[in-house]
Amino acid sequence: MGMERITFTGHSGAALAARLDMPDGPHLATALFAHCFTCSKDVPASKRIAARLAAMGIAVLRFDFTGLGHSEGEFENTTFSSNVDDLILAAKHLDSLDMAPTLLIGHSLGGAAILKAAPRIASAKAVVTIGAPFDPKHVTHNFADALDTIEAEGAGEVQLGGRGVRIGRDFVEDVAAENLAEAISTMRKSLLVLHAPLDSVVGIENATQIFIHAKHPKSFITLCGADHLISRPEDAEYAADVISAWASKYLDLRPPAPPVGAPEGVVRVAEADPDGFLQDINAGPLHHIYADEPLAYGGTNKGMSPYGLLASGLGACTSMTIRMYARRKKWPLTRVWVDVTHDAMHAQDAGGPSKIDQFSREIHLEGDLDDTQRARLLEIADKCPVHKTLESGAKIKTVLAKNG
Repeated sequence: MGMERITFTGHSGAALAARLDMPDGPHLATALFAHCFTCSKDVPASKRIAARLAAMGIAVLRFDFTGLGHSEGEFENTTFSSNVDDLILAAKHLDSLDMAPTLLIGHSLGGAAILKAAPRIASAKAVVTIGAPFDPKHVTHNFADALDTIEAEGAGEVQLGGRGVRIGRDFVEDVAAENLAEAISTMRKSLLVLHAPLDSVVGIENATQIFIHAKHPKSFITLCGADHLISRPEDAEYAADVISAWASKYLDLRPPAPPVGAPEGVVRVAEADPDGFLQDINAGPLHHIYADEPLAYGGTNKGMSPYGLLASGLGACTSMTIRMYARRKKWPLTRVWVDVTHDAMHAQDAGGPSKIDQFSREIHLEGDLDDTQRARLLEIADKCPVHKTLESGAKIKTVLAKNG
């Protein structure tokens, strides 16, 4: 996955810092991500979700709102409405790159801002909120003790997430006057609401109100066990998987034409966790699985091992080949399954001096088959293309990509 650092001009003229996570493979769609209140584009949930979506072919732009993170400007001079304006400008910047966003994603107050901005972003077809408040003024609960000071002095410093942030009176007044009901009911986009039932910052009732006011098509998924910040990696990964699967129904994620000489396209394997072994495996936009190692070998056991995947390819090809033959012969084969195991055996058992890999298949056939038919289907199993490849060996050509 490639990541580009870019800047664009925000509502006040300040330069806003952004990161564009690009897919390693075909670029199938673009998403615009709005982070949580006073967070930054680099909050762990944003990074993890962006990385997962990029691995699935969806580019993601995440940026720091005015006065936050690496962006210029003063946060105390911003309002909820100015955050919405920044989102509109981010969408326009993507459009200038010929990457107009079709997917909008917002976390917490960023979700409320996305809902408000959505009707003004014509290219967007789908909207996702994560732990978003229905009433934006809900955010002021985080600094209720400072509201009198902010009102009297025009601004005040509050402690949020263990750090001091200056909040202006205009922000408080603007967010208190905001009403999302009309924006939600008129945005005419497909909507996915993600919310944790035990969210102690933004209660689940907010998701209910967002869902009620939205028109169909709309969906609601609970993030069971997650906290408001989606701080656990597994929760962020789950959210990204759900978003990708859901968005594919509403976005044009047609796979590109396969390269010459590769009729089945390109299988892309991308590292999902540089500190472990988890791998994203994508064959176009429609097929995605994980590869991993067991816990005992330093993995997270979220997917099959590489040898497990190799064995599954042999088993699947064997079953398909048997079914195809029985179907052509119109034999009464009602069900077939194949158990495959892998081991390394001493090559002297096979006439050689070293160890070789051995795959063992146990084929199960159900149906009113006679002994001759069963014997023939066992012979046919050896005709499976993957079996032939493993037996004869294959030439592997490896080159280094120009960009790395």
